[in-house]
Amino acid sequence: MARLLAVQYRITVYHYDYHDARGHNDRRIARRVDLGEPATEPDPDKMWVHTTPEEMAAATLAGFPDRFEWALDDLRALVSGHPIIAEGWGLRPELVAPVIDSPRRMVVMVPTPEFRQHQLQELPRAASLGHRVSDPARAQANRLTRDRLVAEDAVRTAHQLGIRVIEVDGSRDAAAIAGIVADHFSPYLSQGPGVPGF
Repeated sequence: MARLLAVQYRITVYHYDYHDARGHNDRRIARRVDLGEPATEPDPDKMWVHTTPEEMAAATLAGFPDRFEWALDDLRALVSGHPIIAEGWGLRPELVAPVIDSPRRMVVMVPTPEFRQHQLQELPRAASLGHRVSDPARAQANRLTRDRLVAEDAVRTAHQLGIRVIEVDGSRDAAAIAGIVADHFSPYLSQGPGVPGF
């Protein structure tokens, strides 16, 4: 969806997930050391099999503020002659709201449970944990429950802050969803080639 907007409106896209997974690893290690944790990645079984989804969600939410600061560093250093749209699950409503001048500058998108199941059946990467564990089924169930809890938190917080929530149920393709998002952001998007937005 972000790529479609980038092409249509000549905007620059910042993919949070890509940068968080690849560009921020040194900071992630330093954060673990600061917290008195081992510098190495946690044991996959401990992380995905022997931790409850509720504990996983709490840890994920607790880590977002530091990771958001790393994303802000990236965005401050990003030089572009075009408007910038940032997307990714770590861009949480409670973190973004203080740095934007209007709740209209953000949307929260979440899949319905039915569409999430469809993704798991159709997209290999959605069904893959990416780690070797002793109980893959339990690890996957834990991850899915964690993701649901984290998404529910985002929706709840977005509603409290007056930020729009768009549920994705699979009934509309990416282009249709991009159209909805473009309409929401229309005051900030350029309406023609070369005209600056935001």
